[in-house]
Amino acid sequence: MTMTHDAPRALDSDLVVDGAQLIGGDWVPAASGETIDVINPATRDVLARIPRSGSDDVEHAVQAAEEALPAWRDLDATSRGRLLFRWADLIEQRADEIDEIERREVGRPSWGPLGVPGQIRFIAGQADKVQGVSLPTYSPEHLGFTLREPYGVVGGIIPWNAPGPMFAVEVGAAIAAGNTMVMKPAEDAPLTPLALAKLALEAGIPAGVINVVTGYGHEAGAAIPAHPRIRRMGFTGSPQTGSLIMEACAKNLTPLHLELGGKSPQVVFGDADLDAAVPAMAMGITLNTGQICAAGSRVVVLRSIHDELVDRLAAQMETITYGPWHQQVNMGPLINEKQHRRVLDYIGVGRDAGADLVTGGAVPTGAGLEDGFFVQPTLFDKVDPDMRIAREEIFGPVLSVIPVDDEEEAVRVANGTDYGLVASVWTRDVGTAVRMSRRLEAGQVGINSPLGAGVIGGPFGGYKNSGFGRTMGADSVLDWTQVKTVSMRDAVAVGR
Repeated sequence: MTMTHDAPRALDSDLVVDGAQLIGGDWVPAASGETIDVINPATRDVLARIPRSGSDDVEHAVQAAEEALPAWRDLDATSRGRLLFRWADLIEQRADEIDEIERREVGRPSWGPLGVPGQIRFIAGQADKVQGVSLPTYSPEHLGFTLREPYGVVGGIIPWNAPGPMFAVEVGAAIAAGNTMVMKPAEDAPLTPLALAKLALEAGIPAGVINVVTGYGHEAGAAIPAHPRIRRMGFTGSPQTGSLIMEACAKNLTPLHLELGGKSPQVVFGDADLDAAVPAMAMGITLNTGQICAAGSRVVVLRSIHDELVDRLAAQMETITYGPWHQQVNMGPLINEKQHRRVLDYIGVGRDAGADLVTGGAVPTGAGLEDGFFVQPTLFDKVDPDMRIAREEIFGPVLSVIPVDDEEEAVRVANGTDYGLVASVWTRDVGTAVRMSRRLEAGQVGINSPLGAGVIGGPFGGYKNSGFGRTMGADSVLDWTQVKTVSMRDAVAVGR
């Protein structure tokens, strides 16, 4: 039984400019005049329209970013940081409104206080900490040092699952370093990035520093990494699209970072605290309806504790409530019809492969659910590591349990996919925790933590097919700079 808040209101916010994108400080339509409907995935109601942009719009945005670059690049770093702090303040003042916009377009329930202001403040504090180093020389007449300089006009593409935080992290670090940016959010969830960009203008960040171009990935999205005057790229999304982005960047020798998918293992040892582990694992696969790259989608468990864990996981997942964004529930719908079909198809694949369907696996019914892209939280047991549901990213609330005999097999299974984003270990033994922290092939390892979270400023990124490069850490602004070596010789000494 779900508890509902007040009935949902119409989306009525001055932060959403219907049918417009932000280029050079102006809210403009696509050059083609075409638009795309942004829908609420819980009801299929149209929330707003966005421009369906293409290469002409990206060219316009690049030109705007080029015009803004000299003044922004040359502004002292402390002033840039001060403007980012002001941006964070404005977001915090309208946090509930921004959170509601994102909840509607993504379909998720409330997660509590908005984290975006804190993310931007963390980045803002790095703006004037970008430093070069002095270099040793062969003689006292020489002086050597390095400078950290922005790349120039840079590009970014983010997905739909957490558009607000991803926009803040990517754009914030890039502009704090002195770059100007052309960003394309996902067509399914572009409204939160556009709202954040509007507040950036209000905070005093100059026109053209942040440009947000909307549209489909194969049109507007493809045009950004292919543009010869984009000097660096950031991309978050699937490995398949990441390969295409990298290929486009290679043609112009454009450096980039990629944050791609995950198939994160949660390794459970016989001494694990199941009172803590079970709720965390259920939350880890149902948060945002499993549409999180770091979701712990594989439970690798020693047989000594396997049966108890499966029973408790099934009971926990059967308590998960779901419904539209305005209800007090644990889980909302999937983002769109394509993703809905994809998740249901994978559930069918798991059944056909012989995995044990313990709970879930169907489309729920009931008042308020009939028009949305809902699916039940799903638990498979006795999953073979070679099954597709154990190897491929489903991006939905589907959890696979893989029993193993000992630590060696647990390591082989945990590392036995193409991904390496996040891994978790559940154990009370410090020695086991230390060994597993070193042996797991993942960019983040959490000990008794479902997502490797709980720290401030932890660098985030992947091993293997989960990508390369790091965001969110103390070096996030540095990553948007390039290094110049300067060598000087005393002119008086030269003339001697």
